[in-house]
Amino acid sequence: MTPYVSDSLSDSASDPDRLLALGWGADLGAAFEPYRAESIVPARVTRVDRGRLLVMTAAGPAVALPIPGLSSDSRDAACTGDWVVLRRTPDGPSFVDAVLPRRTLLTRAVAGGESHAQPLAANADAIALVEGLDPTPSLSRIERLLVLLWETGATPLIVLTKADLVPDPWAIAEDIAGIAAGAEVHVVSSATGDGFEGLAHHVGFGRTLALLGRSGAGKSSLTNRLTGAELEVQSIRGDGRGRHTTVRRELVSVPGGGAVLDTPGLRSAGLWSAEEGVERVFGDIEALTSECRFTDCGHGSEPGCAVQAALAEGRLEDRRWENYRKLQREAEWMASRTDARLRQERLKSWKQMHMDMRRNPKPGR
Repeated sequence: MTPYVSDSLSDSASDPDRLLALGWGADLGAAFEPYRAESIVPARVTRVDRGRLLVMTAAGPAVALPIPGLSSDSRDAACTGDWVVLRRTPDGPSFVDAVLPRRTLLTRAVAGGESHAQPLAANADAIALVEGLDPTPSLSRIERLLVLLWETGATPLIVLTKADLVPDPWAIAEDIAGIAAGAEVHVVSSATGDGFEGLAHHVGFGRTLALLGRSGAGKSSLTNRLTGAELEVQSIRGDGRGRHTTVRRELVSVPGGGAVLDTPGLRSAGLWSAEEGVERVFGDIEALTSECRFTDCGHGSEPGCAVQAALAEGRLEDRRWENYRKLQREAEWMASRTDARLRQERLKSWKQMHMDMRRNPKPGR
């Protein structure tokens, strides 16, 4: 067995059930059918590691080379959690020929202002935003990450860790539940095991729970508790910032079936295609804007502004309003960048088509 694949993952089920335990189903079987041939098998990506993929097949773990010509940051490139079409060769490495349709996908905008999305995790049934209770988490950061999660198609959760380190974790949880936009809020302690029973149904047979959060939030400790693995963990620094322990996105099996997808600490989370997520997380503000006297209200000094009235009466926090405006502007800016990129790609394709027609005129012309 390759040393790069978790022992717990390779031993989690008998060979016939191995892929079923990781979420293989009839929809994936139908998508794989056109590729079915000798030496072609389905597999799930468990880790992307320096230009190669670690995958799990029905026969066990394997190492494969990715689809050639695609950057690892490309939305079309295989990422951890993806189901892929694997071509095995008798004397050489295996190759990924295609990525099967994704049920869910977590992405973020590529750093540096480029107008494309970076895939972070695929085919998670639920994605947990993991926040440590010590130090007290930022509500604005939670709102930003919730916007990302509501865009994935997966069930969003909020998991508050390190409950044993604060005197009243439920008071903090109550504040966070007020901005959770319908997401479940769980309070847990990896040190004592308290609160984990509420997460059990999210990591059952055939289900995948992905973890997202900053360094030091307790994601690796959470993974260890849920899977029985022994991922390295470290305490946060004295300034309250986390140390990076997990350096790659990795799929780790749960005894009895299911998997946890652990991710490195997230330094930045640029929004990508986030208009619906912003509307979902800030539904209360969206409702207020519809109550303004004028449909083109700028929510400043206009008479009859429902937003300004709510701010003045304390029904809407200044912090939440400013964060909404910030994320809304960011989502609109990224949407405009994306539209511009698509226009450029269509124009490039149109020019190439006409150049080809000029080089290769039809007979008789």
